[in-house]
Amino acid sequence: SRGLGDVYKRQGRTMLINQQHTWVICAYGESEYLEACIQSLKNQTLQSQIICYSSTPLDSIKELCQRYAIPFYTKQGGGIGKDWNNAMSFVETKYATIAHQDDYYEPDYAEKVLAKMEKNQDVLIGYSDYFEEKDGHKIPANTNLKIKTLMLKTMNLFPASHFWRNRVMAFGNPICCPAVTYNLEKLKNFYFDEGMKVSLDWYAWYKISEYKGRFVYVSDKLMCHRIHEESETSKTIADNTRSKEDLYMYQLFWPKWIANILMKQYVKSQKTNG
Repeated sequence: SRGLGDVYKRQGRTMLINQQHTWVICAYGESEYLEACIQSLKNQTLQSQIICYSSTPLDSIKELCQRYAIPFYTKQGGGIGKDWNNAMSFVETKYATIAHQDDYYEPDYAEKVLAKMEKNQDVLIGYSDYFEEKDGHKIPANTNLKIKTLMLKTMNLFPASHFWRNRVMAFGNPICCPAVTYNLEKLKNFYFDEGMKVSLDWYAWYKISEYKGRFVYVSDKLMCHRIHEESETSKTIADNTRSKEDLYMYQLFWPKWIANILMKQYVKSQKTNG
């Protein structure tokens, strides 16, 4: 397909380049994992453009970008949603993936997800399954992760059905945000909510689902979400923000009394920082 015609040699390997896809690394503050994230993008079997955005333009971030020849951009921040919208404003390609600085990707993420997305003209977003890591160790699939995988597979039964997607998402958010690639040509006038702190990805899928088109899913676990005490997920669980926003999401799908029952079950899953 168009954009996949260019090749170049690196370390004796022939590398494909996708000129329609951009990795947008969102960097914030000091992160010991940022370089590992960059390296996982540089080591993709299908190469794409890589850029970095930060609302905290520290020298450490700029130096890493210079070392790896990554264009660096900055704007005034104001929360996660504002940063994601700012980061996406610098993308000029059809497809974009927001890479979080603490996470990393398996080498064939771009190749597999983009191949699946390019099979259908009406794709809105594409995503893979994912796994988690804590203290340098891969976490065995716990009940929470197994449920999310089941939800992803269930949603994929009717990938173009708005009704079906919402029925599955009504029970929780199975899609891991950094595992998602966006088709920006189909998502005109889409923006992340800038008032939410943690459930903005779940709300994003709810809003994107209103567009005409399909979600596509690659069942391979091609992305790693790192869990650590300094992560935004851990902080928002600690200050109860997540519970408030998740209850709001359940109430978009259900009457309040059902939303409250589901919320009690969902709170239990937060203990694993899912």
